[in-house]
Amino acid sequence: MILTVGNTKGGVGKTTLAVNLAVARALQGKEILLIDGDRQGNSQMALSIRAEGGRQPGVACAAAVEGPALRSLVQQMKGKFDDIIIDVGGRDSAALRAALVLTDVLLVPFQPRSFDVWALGDISSLVEEARGVRDGLVALAVLNNADPGLFSSDNREAAAAVKEISGLEYVDAPMKRRKAYTTAAALGECVFEVKPRDDKAERELQILMDKVFNII
Repeated sequence: MILTVGNTKGGVGKTTLAVNLAVARALQGKEILLIDGDRQGNSQMALSIRAEGGRQPGVACAAAVEGPALRSLVQQMKGKFDDIIIDVGGRDSAALRAALVLTDVLLVPFQPRSFDVWALGDISSLVEEARGVRDGLVALAVLNNADPGLFSSDNREAAAAVKEISGLEYVDAPMKRRKAYTTAAALGECVFEVKPRDDKAERELQILMDKVFNII
């Protein structure tokens, strides 16, 4: 599968999510390539830390921040890996547009805040445009950095609002605001590896993976 983690809005936790997903899939025995399409290069830095620390399994990573470079890299590598995960920057970029016409699934993280929900209209428009070229593109919106409360009205209202946005499908697998996710990603790890263990974070990530990687 080719999975893109992207949004035209920054600060929604794309890189944290992309690194956690890539490493978790590698732990399942999959050969994974993570493409860092963000000029900040945080995904590549995180996986470099993993490699320098000798953590196994390893996760291949490459940078491609320009549209043509990303397109060429994906076409060269898609037969060599089980999954390619693309982390693109938080803006309407050439890398994001290139990823949209190559990817099987777009995962759009958003936070339970009004500005995040309003901004989903921008990525929805890009999805509709990409579907003119990439028939069958699946676009999923997932609540990220969600309020940890069990009955959070912000989470509930944000999820309800997303369901009204055309072009995006809300996936009911909220990733709540937990330190384990960012701690893991900064080390090039996923929450299944960090100590002390966070059972709730592990369960949330597993639910999201089951929904995303079994959708096609």
